[in-house]
Amino acid sequence: MRAKTATFQMRINPEIKQQAETVFARCGLTLTDAVNIFIQQSLNAEGLPFLVSKENAEYLKAKAMTQLVNEVEKGWKSVKTDTDWISEDDLYNRLGVDR
Repeated sequence: MRAKTATFQMRINPEIKQQAETVFARCGLTLTDAVNIFIQQSLNAEGLPFLVSKENAEYLKAKAMTQLVNEVEKGWKSVKTDTDWISEDDLYNRLGVDR
């Protein structure tokens, strides 16, 4: 194995970096280890080591939509079951808004 003497810098969203470090740490890897593995796998595959396509974007969009629908349904259920709500008129009064 060759010595690792080259450096590589990149900018990344701090929250994404932290999440990635947490995921990789569970695998016993550092972020640097994971990037090195990604680069080596890219070389082995002679391209990206995973499929990038419009379908991937569509899948992510569908997953986000499913999560949104689930949250909306939870909201509707809480409206139907919770008794801790106020009428529309009371809301306007509390906000000091004339109709």
